[in-house]
Amino acid sequence: MASPYIELDAGGRTIKVSNPDKIYFPDIGATKRELVEYYISVGEGAVRALRDRPTYLKRHPDGVQTDAIYQKRLPARHPEWMQTVTVRFPSGRSADALRVTDPADLAYCANLGTIDFHPWPCRADDLDHPDELRIDVDPQPGTGFEEARTVAFAVHDLLGELGVTGFPKTSGSRGIHINVRIERRWTFTEVRHAAIALAREVERRLPDLVTSAWWKEERGEKVFIDYNQNARDRTVASAYSVRARPHAPVSTPVTWEELRTVDPASFDLRTVPVRFAELGDVHAAIDDRAFSLDALLEWYEVDERGDMPYPPNYPKMPGEPRRVQPSKRKREGGA
Repeated sequence: MASPYIELDAGGRTIKVSNPDKIYFPDIGATKRELVEYYISVGEGAVRALRDRPTYLKRHPDGVQTDAIYQKRLPARHPEWMQTVTVRFPSGRSADALRVTDPADLAYCANLGTIDFHPWPCRADDLDHPDELRIDVDPQPGTGFEEARTVAFAVHDLLGELGVTGFPKTSGSRGIHINVRIERRWTFTEVRHAAIALAREVERRLPDLVTSAWWKEERGEKVFIDYNQNARDRTVASAYSVRARPHAPVSTPVTWEELRTVDPASFDLRTVPVRFAELGDVHAAIDDRAFSLDALLEWYEVDERGDMPYPPNYPKMPGEPRRVQPSKRKREGGA
């Protein structure tokens, strides 16, 4: 027997939604149809965050209580109006990733069970020079959103001193992401170095609350600023992405004024469309100006500590320190 389906309009394109009544988010009883409708309703803002970026898909075709399929390649069979871009990974392999250009792209992928979208920080016409610095404020065990909020405002103050505008959003969990549009003059390595410099400076200002330590055993009950989110092929959930949790939280753009009092639990698949209809995209100005990383890169160059470890799936990178956990180094008698 054929699967039941409905058809929805996404900006003039017809999207077929199979099994529309399948429950995807059990805590609120939200269905697959609601997920597709969600991405149609916030399409303008979601596409602004994703436009022309290579984008990976985090799929849960049977709902969020099943294992995720983290898909870097757009399925070979897809509508002719959807676009792809060929990306290369640190391993040397390549894939044809989704290149987002239209809200219908998101609706089509949501029908495939895509819950959240994970874009690169660069555009398809120049994959070697990011146009976005990503500041991931990540609470560690023993800390939470309140601590992340304090750190985010410290980042805000630092960016302000540099004449830079950052755009904050909730992560959809306990953290906060701050995105900065940057001039496309620097490589991934250089942008990552700028992120290291920023993390170290915020850590210097709030030593009891912030850590830039890559190894978890060194972080303690602090908030980690994850500089490695700026390494090539690393991605974070985009603005307006639903997150794969039973209550359907959303990574939601907010203003700095809102961030002072906002409760991230108030943003979910059902509340964000209402907010979007009332306010529009509060990050609509994010593409208006691109900023320089010169000051951060100068800080990095004069810092005697140099580079920091990359994620474990990366090959040994030039200038990277020995990638060994501190406790293991001590057992081995190393420095």
